[in-house]
Amino acid sequence: DYVSPNYDNDGLARIVYNGKEFPINWDKTVLWTDKGGLMSKLGCYKSMAGQRIRKPTMFVNHWDVCLSSKSCQRVLDRRGISVHFLIDNDGTIYQTLDLQHIAWHASSRKVNAKSIGVEISNAYDLKWQKWYKKNGFGERAITTDAVVHGRTLRPHLEFYPVQLEALKALWEAVHNACGIPYETPTGAYKNTKSPVVTSGKFKGFISHYHVIKSKIDCGGLDIEKMLEDLKDG
Repeated sequence: DYVSPNYDNDGLARIVYNGKEFPINWDKTVLWTDKGGLMSKLGCYKSMAGQRIRKPTMFVNHWDVCLSSKSCQRVLDRRGISVHFLIDNDGTIYQTLDLQHIAWHASSRKVNAKSIGVEISNAYDLKWQKWYKKNGFGERAITTDAVVHGRTLRPHLEFYPVQLEALKALWEAVHNACGIPYETPTGAYKNTKSPVVTSGKFKGFISHYHVIKSKIDCGGLDIEKMLEDLKDG
């Protein structure tokens, strides 16, 4: 198992894939082996330790409907599921298990087997806005026009800008480590379930709603625009 520190001689933070370190351009990155790290519970994911290297082709974005990454990890443990990364309210990225392992997060065995997942902290409902302000995180913007599966979602809380910057840094690191291309469903499948995704053949970055019609996360997240920013450097 991986036991190395998260910072090498160059001072860059790391993510871990098949026991090897890959740099991430985001200082607030914490591994499960670090002090204060969050770890997926044994039995909540499929271990691929010692097996042929897994080659993920998709990255699935979720919102956690929790108030913090720590509370999200508790919920995941309780439900017997997992995710590779968590992004907290302040932009801290937690890696909870090696990318070699199969996390149970995407409501689909085919997609789980070929994907990496992140839960971005966002309680979603407007009633939690007071909590965020009271606890020093500041006011979240509100999304009023997000469309998923052909319908407009009710107004809900957006991600903080620092969370989106952390997310882009994470996408870049995963792209460099695993080769997942900067692509996402467009056209008729931009904001709904995609048959290519559900078949397990898609290669790129998606939202949970691209996998299954019962999910709406991350409605309002413009993956296409964020990927264009990454491509432009």
